Amino acid sequence: MGINNLFSLLSAGGEVIYPLLGFSVLALTLIIERMSFWLKINNRQPKVVRDALTFYRGNNVVSAIDLLKRYADLPIPRMFLAALALEEATPEEFRLALESQAQAEIPLIKRFQNIFDTIISLSPLLGLLGTVLGLIRSFSSLNLGNVGGSQTVNVTGGISEALVSTATGLVVAIFTLLFANLFRGFYQRQMALIQEYGGELELLYRRSYERGDR
Repeated sequence: MGINNLFSLLSAGGEVIYPLLGFSVLALTLIIERMSFWLKINNRQPKVVRDALTFYRGNNVVSAIDLLKRYADLPIPRMFLAALALEEATPEEFRLALESQAQAEIPLIKRFQNIFDTIISLSPLLGLLGTVLGLIRSFSSLNLGNVGGSQTVNVTGGISEALVSTATGLVVAIFTLLFANLFRGFYQRQMALIQEYGGELELLYRRSYERGDR
């Protein structure tokens, strides 16, 4: 389908096509941002966290902190740094610092999820609204006693508006839903890793504290 045909098809969708196009542009922009965010985390964070835990396990705390500071743009290194920054903390204080920073990371890794949910919910409803408006326009132009050429154009135009708006709303919602579910899966996996690595660091700190190394 050519560009001109695409524009002609979209222009047949009536007034609701404009907010749907706005939703599609917004969704695409946020999807690109989230993909960049998660690619950075998934590609860089696992090795950094494992290396930091290895340093800490070998009592090389300074090297662990230096490594974490170089990657402080990642969630789990930020969480580790918040706890390791405490001086002479008890194991309970150390645990609370980890948990507090983990809670602070949640809004960052769930960012834009509410916007995705809104787009997914409203797009089909806008498409349905376009369907209703198109059918109303079709029936209002229909005169059963005088079915002619101009009436046929008005009727088919209204039906076209109804179908295009419905299809556009569904396409926007389905496209956004696919990526929203992908990002939701990344979020759930990230929370599991936060608990796993946070628990491992807490255990290492508790053992070190009981030995008197801290």
